[in-house]
Amino acid sequence: MGAKLGGGGGSRYTVQQNSDINVTPFVDIMLVLLIIFMVSAPMATVSIKLDLPPASAPVTQEKQKDPVFVSIQDKDLYYIGTKQVTIDIMAAELAAALQSANPTDERVLVRAQPDVEYEEFMKVLNELQENGYFKIGLINEDIS
Repeated sequence: MGAKLGGGGGSRYTVQQNSDINVTPFVDIMLVLLIIFMVSAPMATVSIKLDLPPASAPVTQEKQKDPVFVSIQDKDLYYIGTKQVTIDIMAAELAAALQSANPTDERVLVRAQPDVEYEEFMKVLNELQENGYFKIGLINEDIS
């Protein structure tokens, strides 16, 4: 708290309480912080060279194939496209449906009804992975 000497009535050596805010320390601290930020800001904006790909995708001439869906409707009720299959012949039927020289390099999309148990879903995924299908996409949509 500051004190005020002199002023209005009373004796020359009477000390009164000063209720004015002393802003000098506040201004000093703000100026020091301003200088620190002015010195450190250019160091924080160091540029890094990035090699980004072009904004437009190259035009491909090859025709995109329609995706092949493996659908799980119910317990032991599986479809590849619209053809019903069993878990034992699923890999062979999937290779035929993909119509590719190397079918295990193609992406396979798997979807299931909401009421299908997790065990059935994992049985299909494990069967596909055991036969070399590792590019598996999961589809979240209603099967009608």
